[in-house]
This record gives sequence, structure tokens and C-alpha cells, in this order.
Amino acid sequence: MDDYRESEGFVFTWMSKNQMEIEEHHLFVISCFVASLIGILTIFYTAWRWRRNINLSWMKAIARSKRNPKAMNKIPQVPHTWSMESVTRGRNLSCCVCLESISPSQTLGPMVASDSYIHHCSICGAAAHLDCSAGAQKDCKCVSMFGCGQVLHQWAVQWTEETDRPDESSFCSYCEEPYTGSFLEGSPIWCCLWCQRLVHIDCHSSMINETGDVCDLGPFKRLVLSPLYVKQLKRTSSGGFLSSITAGANEVASSVRATIRNQSKKHRHGSETFADTGNGSNMSDMSGESAADGSHECITSRMEDYSNSPEGNQRQNGEASKMEKIPSFNRSSSINQKDSIDSVGMRQTYELVDLPPEARPLLVFINKKSGAQQGDLLRQRLNVLLNPVQVCELSSTEGPEVGLYLFRKTRHFRVLVCGGDGTVGWVLDAIDKQNFISPPPVAILPAGTGNDLARVLLWGAGLGLLERRAGLYSLLHDIEHAAVTVLDRWKVLISNQQGKPLQSPKFMNNYLGVGCDAKVALEIHNLREENPEKFYNQFMNKVLYAREGAKSIMDRTFADLPWQVRVEVDGVEIEVPEDAEGVLVANIGSYMGGVDLWHNEDDSYDDFDPQSMHDRMLEVVSISGMWHLGKLQVGLSRARRLAQGRSIKIQLFAGFPVQVDGEPWFQQPCTLNISHHGQAFMLKRAAEEPLGHAAAIVADVLDNAETNHVINALQKRSLLQEMALRLS
Repeated sequence: MDDYRESEGFVFTWMSKNQMEIEEHHLFVISCFVASLIGILTIFYTAWRWRRNINLSWMKAIARSKRNPKAMNKIPQVPHTWSMESVTRGRNLSCCVCLESISPSQTLGPMVASDSYIHHCSICGAAAHLDCSAGAQKDCKCVSMFGCGQVLHQWAVQWTEETDRPDESSFCSYCEEPYTGSFLEGSPIWCCLWCQRLVHIDCHSSMINETGDVCDLGPFKRLVLSPLYVKQLKRTSSGGFLSSITAGANEVASSVRATIRNQSKKHRHGSETFADTGNGSNMSDMSGESAADGSHECITSRMEDYSNSPEGNQRQNGEASKMEKIPSFNRSSSINQKDSIDSVGMRQTYELVDLPPEARPLLVFINKKSGAQQGDLLRQRLNVLLNPVQVCELSSTEGPEVGLYLFRKTRHFRVLVCGGDGTVGWVLDAIDKQNFISPPPVAILPAGTGNDLARVLLWGAGLGLLERRAGLYSLLHDIEHAAVTVLDRWKVLISNQQGKPLQSPKFMNNYLGVGCDAKVALEIHNLREENPEKFYNQFMNKVLYAREGAKSIMDRTFADLPWQVRVEVDGVEIEVPEDAEGVLVANIGSYMGGVDLWHNEDDSYDDFDPQSMHDRMLEVVSISGMWHLGKLQVGLSRARRLAQGRSIKIQLFAGFPVQVDGEPWFQQPCTLNISHHGQAFMLKRAAEEPLGHAAAIVADVLDNAETNHVINALQKRSLLQEMALRLS
């Protein structure tokens, strides 16, 4: 028994020792693994720091080599255009002076002003600390090289992210190697500010020796406004200042005189102010057409431009008496129209001279207050891809007239509108007033909420689709290969029962609504005016639209609309259904973000023709409340067709909300007369193969034929209109 116990104790002792040895072995293995991992990470970190130091050394060498770019590259020195931004928007950027990272400070204490803000160049995208920006080199994009023989590459460090560059262009243009390099061999990259080509620093000298340093402006050279043809105007400060004072004083004096006359007539004639001030519909038309031409010259013309802008058209007058008492047109605007145009020319900084006939430069208008509110970012990205001179920002004090005046001598150019449907209408109105012999076609970058016209022209429903197509690079490609089509434009005259105008005429491109749909648009407009911070992107705008619409689903506010509204189409009265709470007049096949009101494929109506945006015909439909409108949005119902015609007359016997292209107001009893105003040239994205590309080629052939005097502008317009009808 004792022997058994001794053997058992021996086995237990041996197993205990063996278990300890196993644990020690495991601990040794784990320790070795951790030590190896730490060693590997240390090696990688050391290599990363080494490569970063090499890159910094390269970049500092670049900075030293560019001390005198005028002597090296014969390119004028151009300072950066700094704008102050929050440091949170400078993530992943480096200061172009000290080359340190511009990242939000992680300190626990309060941030000082120099730490919470940075300077960001709105032209080339470079960033700098506030205390470093004064020492930045003057190597920004040179917009004018007038007098030079050819455009030279303007090489700069790639400061911004490659948002708008396709994958195939992320290679050195000389050695065709990826510009990122290997892990240990980091060679900094230069990017040309004009053609967007990339080149390694160590490849640059070899490329110059073999191919020279001449830039061809890249794949979009026809759209880019070459700096060779941009002349900077040299105006004497005293003369320009005195002239502007004189012009402004004349405008203000005219405005004061007109106001005094109107006030005196108002006291003498009371309710007959319209007869004395308006002097008929002709005066209203003339003043309305001349209002925008002086939008940025004096106080009076700025107010008139605001009334013609999308913000001004949105302005609804809840106080009906105020709307009836105050006329919206001014006699002095037509008197001083020529002076205003001259003042626009006096404010020009650049002039376009002797553009080649094959050039098709792109004029861009950006409304940063549109639904998506990404105007600042879009402008900076477009400044990188194009000449900053051809990118204009719209505001209540500066309308499209400034950019159109710059391009007034350019025979063939294209227009890109970055905004919503209201912004597109604003630009089309301005183009009408310029009386171009060959009006430029207009493309749309949908940055609004509904973007109905952009949907019809196949430019998409919003900015999200653009980002999925390789950004603005793909947009410029689509614009260059887009087909030219035409869009009917309609004039809406608002008059009282005696036929006297109540306000300046409005112009309709998409649709006009009376009743429940205009009520929702009006409520959204009022909410936007009170809380603009809530409308920060397209998705939230649609959510707010849905919320306001849901509030009115059970509310039959316009149940009496069939008895308070009279509709005439081509002189024939149309019966409004008894369940109707809204009447819509449509010119295009998209409403409220993509709803098709007419449904051309519907065969149940044999008496109507298919809808088209260039057949000089309008379609009239009715909707029976907000519930019906909601079902239209999800495709569970259809609007009721009422009529088609070339002239629409709507009489309102009570006050109703009215909206034109999404711009609402509250209208007291009146008569709405809708008549054909003209046709505008638009660019339609060539998405259909091969028909779309064929139409784009034909439009380009017609432009060349006009340039070579084979056909004139009138013949080209007729051929384009016929082509649009045939291809629709």
C-alpha cells in the first residue's frame, strides 16, 4: 500500500512540474510573439517616418525651387485667394507654408482663434494656418496669360484630394507609374493646375527635355477657357470710382423721383394707382424685362434683380392688401436700362479676346443657397478643373448678367447651372434679355430639392448620383457630348378682373399649380425663411416636404375649389371635377421630384396627344387632395387629365396659394393668362446609344457650319428645333 502511495505521489509531482514547464513554454512563446510584433511595428513606423521625412525634404526642395516661378516658367505670380474656414474642414490637409498637418487640435483647453480657423484658397485648394498664410508663395492658378504664345504647364503640389479624377489618370504622365510610389520610395507628385496631369518630381526635368512644358489644357480643352484669351482690364482707380459714384447717384436720384411721383399719385388717385403707375401691360412687360439688367449697379436695380431671382419669385405676400397696394414694377428701370448695362461693363475685371472658332467654353453659374447648399465646395472643385473666370456665383446683388456680359462676344459657348429649378429659370430669363444671336444651350447640375427639369434632361435627381459617376470629371464629359434640345417657355400674366396687371409677368418652364400642392410649397417656403438651417441637404428637404404634406392629408381646405376656379383652354371652358382640390398646368413630364402627371403610355385617353416639352402645348390635370398627391408620389394613382392647349386662362374668384416652378405665393382673386413666350436651348445628357451621341454630333456640326458661314444663326436654330422634334 505504501509503495502505491509513493508511486502516486511521484506521478503527481511529475505532472505538476510538467504543467509548470508547459505554462513557462507558453509564456515564452507569447513573449516572443509580442516582441516580434513590437519589432515589426517599430520597423514599419521607422520606415514611415523616414519616408515622410523624405517627402517633406522633397516638398521643401520644391518650395525653394519655386522661389522665382516667373523667371523659371515665365508664368505671372498670382497670390492665393484666401477665405477663412473652420479648422474642422481642413482634415487630411497640410499647410502649404510650414507643411505641417492642419488637423483640429486635441488639447483640452479652449481653442484660440488661430487654432480654430484656417485660410483656404478658393481657387487651387491650398490651405495654410492663419499665421502662415502671409508667407505663402504666389503660385496660385494664373487665369490670364494674355500676350503669351502658348499655355505652359503650371505645376503645383497636389494639396486637395483627388475627388474629380478618374482612376486611369492617377499615373505619372511621363513614366506611367502610379504616383503613390512604393512604400519606401515616395516621390512627391506635381499636378498641372490646367490639364490635371500628374508627374513625379524626378520625372519633370526629363519630360521637359523631351516634350517641352506646353500644356494642351487636358481632355476638356474645348470647355476650359484658355488663359491666352483672357485679358485683364487696367482701369484707373479714380476714373472708375468717380464713374461708379456718378452712375449710382443718377440711379438713386431716378429711384427717388419715381417714388415721389408714385406717392403723390397714390394720395391723389387712391385705388387707381395701378392705372397711373403701370400704364398698361406693355409697361409691365418692359420693366420686367429690364429689371435684371441692372441688378448690381445701384439700390433700385438690386431690388429689381431680387424680385426676378428665385428668392424674389418665392416671396409670397400673406397680407393681401399689401400685395394689391404696392406695384412690383418701376418706371425708372426701363429708363436707366442702358446705364445699368454700361455699369456692368465698368465693373468687369477681365475681357475675352479672339477666342478660336473651335472653342466651346463653359460658363458656370452656382447658387449656393439651393437645396443641397454645397455651392462653396462645388465652386472650389470647378475652379480646379476650369478657369476660375468662367465660374460665377449668384446672389441677390449679382445675377447672371455679369457672366453673360463677359461672354457677350463669344460666338459659341455653353452654360452650366448649379442649382434647382428656380435657379435655372433665373438664368434662362437673363439669357432671354441679352438677345443673343445664337443663344447658348444650358446644362443642369441638380443641386435643388425637386430638380424636375434636370430629371427630364437626364442630368439626374441630385448630387449623389454625380458622386457615383466619378464626380465633376464625368459631368464635364457628359456636357461636352450632350445633345442640344429645346424647351418651351411660357409667360404668366397676372391681372385683375378688368385686365390691368397686378405684378410683373412670371415665366414658367416646368409647371404651375393652384390649390393644395401650392399650399404645401408655400408652407415649406415660410419654414425655410424662418429656419434656413433646417434645409441643409436634399434628403432633409424632402423629409420636411413629406411632413408638411402629411399634416394636410385630412384637411379639405380647398373643397370649394371647383366653384372658385374657372379654367379656359384655347378659349373653351373646361369643367373642373367636383372632388378636385388642385389644378396643375404642366410643360414637362416630371413634377415634385419625378412624378409623371400625364403618363404618355396610358392608352385609356384617345383624345389627347403625348406630352412633349417642345410642342408648344400645355397639359392640364387635376388632383383631389393631399392623399391623392401622396399616392401620386409612390405610383399608386394617377392625375386626372382635363385638357391640352396652347393658351390657358385661369380665373380665381377667391384667394388661393399659387406656385410656378416651385416658387409659391398667396394670390388674391385675379386672372392668370398663360401664353407661349419662346423656346430655350437646353443640353440633354446623351444616355441613349447611339441616338444621343448622334444628336450631339449633329449639333456640333451645325455650330461649325455657322462658324464657317455655311448657314446663319436663324437657320441653325430652325434645324436644331426640327432635330429636337424628330428625336423626341
